[in-house]
Amino acid sequence: MIKRLLGGGSRNKATTPDTPTVPTPASASPAADAPQQERQPGRSHGHSDRGAGKPRRKRASRAAEPPAPWSPEDFKVEPVEGKTRFHDLGLRDEIMHGIADLGFQYCSPIQAAILPQTLQGHDAIGKAQTGTGKTAAFLITLFNDMLSHPPEGERFLGEPRGLVIAPTRELVMQIAADADDLGKHTGLKVVTLIGGMDYQKQLNRLHTDIVDLVVATPGRLIDFLQRRDLYLDRVESLVLDEADRMLDMGFIPQVKRIVRATPQKDCRQTLLFSATFTQDILNLAQQWTYQPVTVEIEPDHVATDSVDQKVYLVSSEERFRVLTNLLRSDEANSVIVFANRRDQVRRLHERLRKAGVAAGILSGEIHQSKRTSTLEAFKQGRIKVLVATDVAGRGIHVDGVSHVVNYNLPEDPDDYVHRIGRTGRAGATGTSISFASEDDAFLLPDIEALLGERLECTHPPKELLA
Repeated sequence: MIKRLLGGGSRNKATTPDTPTVPTPASASPAADAPQQERQPGRSHGHSDRGAGKPRRKRASRAAEPPAPWSPEDFKVEPVEGKTRFHDLGLRDEIMHGIADLGFQYCSPIQAAILPQTLQGHDAIGKAQTGTGKTAAFLITLFNDMLSHPPEGERFLGEPRGLVIAPTRELVMQIAADADDLGKHTGLKVVTLIGGMDYQKQLNRLHTDIVDLVVATPGRLIDFLQRRDLYLDRVESLVLDEADRMLDMGFIPQVKRIVRATPQKDCRQTLLFSATFTQDILNLAQQWTYQPVTVEIEPDHVATDSVDQKVYLVSSEERFRVLTNLLRSDEANSVIVFANRRDQVRRLHERLRKAGVAAGILSGEIHQSKRTSTLEAFKQGRIKVLVATDVAGRGIHVDGVSHVVNYNLPEDPDDYVHRIGRTGRAGATGTSISFASEDDAFLLPDIEALLGERLECTHPPKELLA
């Protein structure tokens, strides 16, 4: 068994001692047993000759001054007792530059607990809720490792060094956006692979240049593996984000197949994150990780103090009237309305449209390009109401959401926490309003048990019932 070196040295590759130093052909991949298709070597970055034609006339201009070199010394952060600075972790300057641009000064609790371990190459299992900084934790780990241990020999197209798997398209896109921000000074290339988007366009991005990190949903990643357009036998770092959600959504068989296409667990670094540690999750972690460290971050409060939680006792017939009056009020600047199922979201969106309320819709049945444009319009404030299923409950970071409305109480108490977490972000305050009717009020006790506190149930104000 080939053991991975932990610490400052380079990690061993998942290869045999007799591996030659020449570039590895496609057939070396366990997945690449089709002889008629070969991997394409990375394109040269040298100069190319222009075609013959009329010579260009030179324009007189001053030579641009090169940018001043950046140093972590330019990013002053004073030590504070009980807090961990990013300066204290020995990160590469390219990553520190991205952190400085984002204004991050001190690690969040999960970052402070897990980064000293993962930066040394250890596998890790992290328990943390959304919005705690775990995305930055695993991206910093991956980027720092890639820069510190550059690959030897020639690389091929469609062979990423890092892989992140997440359950929803929106979460994949959010992770990729965070990767672009954190890694903009690293020169590392990130590609997203998600269903509902044009396969050929994603293939073109994957094969335009050498790719370092792929962020993908399980189904679309399987598509690329089956068509021999992607190979995972050179993956050095594997991240499984929101493993509990992938379990709930039935993705685990696909994820198992993906993991089997990567090097053995003692020849890669594996990071697994989950909001809950059920026995099923722990069993999967045992299969996929090698001598992992475990980090559990329990929040002081399951629900954030920055969200004012209200529960309105309404009949099923009153819900829509209360909602429309709320959406037309002055304080409702940016609102996400949650319903449990796609058909409920579809009907509610249509009723709002007929009532003259401009709203976007976000659910699994909406084409991905439409979902992307709708979410972007909501972020930019061009629409102020978004009607959504729980596909928007995790991984969607929109600053300035004033209200979250639970048109239906969620059947899973964890979804309640994720829903209301869409407001009250980035130091702002927000309001969550949940409708409790005769058909779903029985779900309240389980939500209260998770929160560890009772929710005060009141009747809506008269102006909302008018």
